[in-house]
Amino acid sequence: MKNKINGKEISKYNEILKKIKIDPVLIIAWLLALISMFFVIPGKKYFSYIDFRTLGILFGLMVISQGLKKNYVFDIVAKILLRKVNTVFGISLVLILLNYFVAMFITNDVALIIFIPFSIMLLNKCGRKDLYIYLACLQTIAANMGSMLTPIGNPQNLYLFTASGVSVFNFIKITMIYSLFALVLLVICLLFIRDKNKALEISDRNDKEPVDSYDNKNKKINFIQIAIYTVLFILALFVVARVIDYKIFVVFTLITIIFMDRKILLKVDYGLLLTFTGFFIFVGNISRIDKISMFLGKIIRGREFFTTIILSQFISNVPAAILLSGFTDKYKELIIGVNIGGFGTIIASMASLISYKIYADTKDSKKGKYLITFSCINAIFLFFMISIYLIVGTLFR
Repeated sequence: MKNKINGKEISKYNEILKKIKIDPVLIIAWLLALISMFFVIPGKKYFSYIDFRTLGILFGLMVISQGLKKNYVFDIVAKILLRKVNTVFGISLVLILLNYFVAMFITNDVALIIFIPFSIMLLNKCGRKDLYIYLACLQTIAANMGSMLTPIGNPQNLYLFTASGVSVFNFIKITMIYSLFALVLLVICLLFIRDKNKALEISDRNDKEPVDSYDNKNKKINFIQIAIYTVLFILALFVVARVIDYKIFVVFTLITIIFMDRKILLKVDYGLLLTFTGFFIFVGNISRIDKISMFLGKIIRGREFFTTIILSQFISNVPAAILLSGFTDKYKELIIGVNIGGFGTIIASMASLISYKIYADTKDSKKGKYLITFSCINAIFLFFMISIYLIVGTLFR
């Protein structure tokens, strides 16, 4: 029995290592870090590059979200809400709102991992496979723009929130108008759905069992674990608000998870944490090379918003946030820029890649059609969001 368990554990560790190896952003981050080491000899200062507070909070949030996901908390919430609607428009709206609001607290990546498979399963039951692509694209935007609102909504927000030292209230004040405007645009997009007012019957609407992301039933839900994860989440909010030291939170979370459900630690995205670390080292080294630092500073200063958007299209918005923050103190422009910069190419936001991969793995997926639809919708949203930025800048200059 012991050998079987060990075999399973080894298999899971190998799965984590496999994911890390094939992560292109992680590889790029560490290639840049290694190249920069030839110019700045490794030493004690390297530790000062790394924002351990951001990494600690991000680690804790990933553990908590995986624990809640394991206990089908979000699936139960989704099914309860879906029992209240019976039209295509109603179901589509619920799916959009779930991604938008849940992403504010468990990050955009996790929200999409939970709700994209759930929506595909649901649309399949409703006989509306034609909506797979359109709704997956809108759900991705919903998760990205919902997560924009809060400091813990996505990795780039968490990093910039920590680096800037801005209060939670002021952070939300910066992002609110853009997040809410995107929500309005999303609702408008739903109006273009064919037969949107048609009544639908979901085959398991009256089933009392929770429906999880992969449509399996009879899953065990541990309410004690849910209560403990909820407490940990509240502690995480206190850490974000700088009421509790992040080190206390990380140690307490680790001890709790080790004794309660240590397998959850295998589900954490360590590749993301390593990606952050690689970029921290690269940016730290570059900032110590005077000529490069001065050159980048001249390019970025006064152009933070548009530089961030352009750079995000090629390396995604998380590394763009880390890189550019080393050369400017205009965090407001960076915060807005990295979030709006998530629109555009499929790699502008890692969350967008997650949605694409989930859809691509479905039966009879049309990858080319998805990429075209995604690009068109994102281009429209990018145009409107940049327009809002320019209008807001003109009105409140």
